[in-house]
Amino acid sequence: MATSRDQEVTVSKGFRFKQFTVEDKGCGMPVSTDGVLLGAWAEAGESDEVLDIGTGTGLLALMMAQRFPAVKITALDIDEHAANTAQFNSEQSAWADRINVLHQDIAEWENPLQFNTIICNPPYFNSGEQAGDSRRATARHTDTLSHDTLLKVINTRLLPNGQAHLILPSVEADTLLAKAEEYGLYCQRLLNVQPTANKPVSRKLMSLSNQEEHGLDAKTLVIQAAGSYTNDFISLTRDFYLKM
Repeated sequence: MATSRDQEVTVSKGFRFKQFTVEDKGCGMPVSTDGVLLGAWAEAGESDEVLDIGTGTGLLALMMAQRFPAVKITALDIDEHAANTAQFNSEQSAWADRINVLHQDIAEWENPLQFNTIICNPPYFNSGEQAGDSRRATARHTDTLSHDTLLKVINTRLLPNGQAHLILPSVEADTLLAKAEEYGLYCQRLLNVQPTANKPVSRKLMSLSNQEEHGLDAKTLVIQAAGSYTNDFISLTRDFYLKM
């Protein structure tokens, strides 16, 4: 299981989950542990309208559709190839009628729709050398979706009392959280992820709300102990991974 985004779980043809398969077809951000963690952890109301920003292969949209049988999901990606891949994966699933995939830059989307739930596995590199593959560079670097832009979009698109769920490496997460209140957003839930108990937090999952008064529910998840997955990790992901 991956402990950094340079060591992600990736597949060249397809990643099979218990109830669906994700074909990556050369997407910039294929199936990863990060995506599975976020899709398994994010919350939604029983019949929410969900916005998936930067859907990539459509993994998060599919996971939300599986977990919440009445939600409807709008899945956007700035990259046409990624949008086509997400559309293909949606059509092969049992939930195609509840997932609407659009080739669209969220920052330029003129549709005024707002959502109860937003989910996003955002770009995270703010500087440094970019990947040679343009699709992977788009998925990994903030050039096309800065964290300021993302926070502004969340502020604009989130309905009152809605929640936006994100995952980022620890340092980038702290930077984003420090900015969030400037956009009227407050962290309600926080999950600190450690690869093992003796390693530092490598990822943070965050739920942002436009309501300040709820307070913060912070927890920690350790992925592995003694060479095996922890009970907490298995409990979170068992509905998806085949061998859990």
